[in-house]
Amino acid sequence: MDDSDEDQRLPHHREPKEFVSLDQLAELGVLSWRLDADNYETDEELKKIRTERGYSYTDFCEVCPEKLPNYEEKIKNFFEEHLHTDEEIRYCVAGSGYFDVRDRDERWIRVWVKKGGMIVLPAGIYHRFTLDTNNYIKAMRLFVGDPVWTPFNRPHDHLPARKEYVKSFVEKDGGNAINAAA
Repeated sequence: MDDSDEDQRLPHHREPKEFVSLDQLAELGVLSWRLDADNYETDEELKKIRTERGYSYTDFCEVCPEKLPNYEEKIKNFFEEHLHTDEEIRYCVAGSGYFDVRDRDERWIRVWVKKGGMIVLPAGIYHRFTLDTNNYIKAMRLFVGDPVWTPFNRPHDHLPARKEYVKSFVEKDGGNAINAAA
């Protein structure tokens, strides 16, 4: 994505536009699926993913000015670059938003998650979130075991989760419901 300070809810494409493939995102540990958001309660593919990956806890979060208490403060916090010590799993059942992740060269990649998109950010990856110009997302949050939401704002390179992420994905040679643009 570009380095503009314009409205964070805009696409922020570089000129000329550069797109990042799902395979390139997977090389950074970012996984994604396209699922049936209209039938998430009975979706066999979602059940399979939850079973295979051990996602035992779910809840929902609606992010918009009308539904999220302390909206302005929360959206500012979501857009602060941070990491988590566990995976961040989000399944968009309505609306849309952007997850920004860093590539191996510390450039931002903007990942647009829309209805039906499920994204998994690995533990230790620096990232941030913002709504797009529609100003609304309803996301299922999934966790292994009890939910942990603790963000560690950059820099937190000393954390074991960050060290493991760097070892597994950044230093490694190397080189769907999601559109990504650098």
